[in-house]
Amino acid sequence: MPQPALTRRPALSPQDLKAQLPTGLLSFPVTLFDDQLQVDEPRYREHLAWLSGYPVAGLFAAGGTGEGFSMSSSEVDRVVRAAVGEVAGRVPVLAPATGSTVNAVEMARAAQEAGASGLLLMPPYLTEASQQGLADHVSAVCAASDLGVVLYSRANAVVEAETVDRIADHNPTLVGLKDGVGDVERMTRTYARLGDRLVYVGGLPTAETFALPLLELGVSTYSSAIFNFAPAWALDFFDAVRRRDREGVYARLNDFVLPYLDIRDRQRGYAVSIIKAGLTAAGRDGGRVRPPLTDLTETERAELAVLVGRVVD
Repeated sequence: MPQPALTRRPALSPQDLKAQLPTGLLSFPVTLFDDQLQVDEPRYREHLAWLSGYPVAGLFAAGGTGEGFSMSSSEVDRVVRAAVGEVAGRVPVLAPATGSTVNAVEMARAAQEAGASGLLLMPPYLTEASQQGLADHVSAVCAASDLGVVLYSRANAVVEAETVDRIADHNPTLVGLKDGVGDVERMTRTYARLGDRLVYVGGLPTAETFALPLLELGVSTYSSAIFNFAPAWALDFFDAVRRRDREGVYARLNDFVLPYLDIRDRQRGYAVSIIKAGLTAAGRDGGRVRPPLTDLTETERAELAVLVGRVVD
């Protein structure tokens, strides 16, 4: 069935988006829910207004840290529209495209109509796929809108260098690759093959842990979840990475990030839960996560609050 014509132009051209993303730190704002675990748009907008006041290169609405995987398509659209409206062009907003190819195509088109600046293409739902199947999936989403696309390589959608090369050749709106695997050889092969044809984004949780070594592999920026509750600290860490200040980076890792990871690693899904708990510890109500995630225990929240006190004024 033919799709209706898109009526809204992208907020940024794909090439402008490609130029913008490596200029600074990126982040995934959490999506705030009320006591009934419904999207709390006023609190979400307040959070976006706060974060967009800092000099970041882009924000990913309803992404992994934003619990987009636990939302309906209409909720994702609402969150993306709220982010675009609240940020009002101060920072590029990238929307998610996820699930089946059909759903991802619909989300891509909805994102352009919502005024998003680009797309983060998540892995397809559940099933494993061949490299050709992944290439077909990515190509379908790239063709669905005029938005620049960043492909998230992780989980059941890990793309090899040859596949990325082929996709990039046939899809000029593919502008970035977000690495959620951390395979040094694969990343080296990809950068050696494609060079600056794409922008490379660090996407491992927690990204600060890998930022310095990945910088040497051509990964020029990364998405920081910690930015949600400690934006000034996250930007300072990013600056230390960019300056290749090894002593400064490792001092910050030892003082905060590694103890923080000790809490995060106690339960699956805590990579999101700990961000909302960190926001609460910083004096802003992060609220709860939706199932299937679980919140930190009270003991873990107390431990985290001590750590957060080291990095938040």
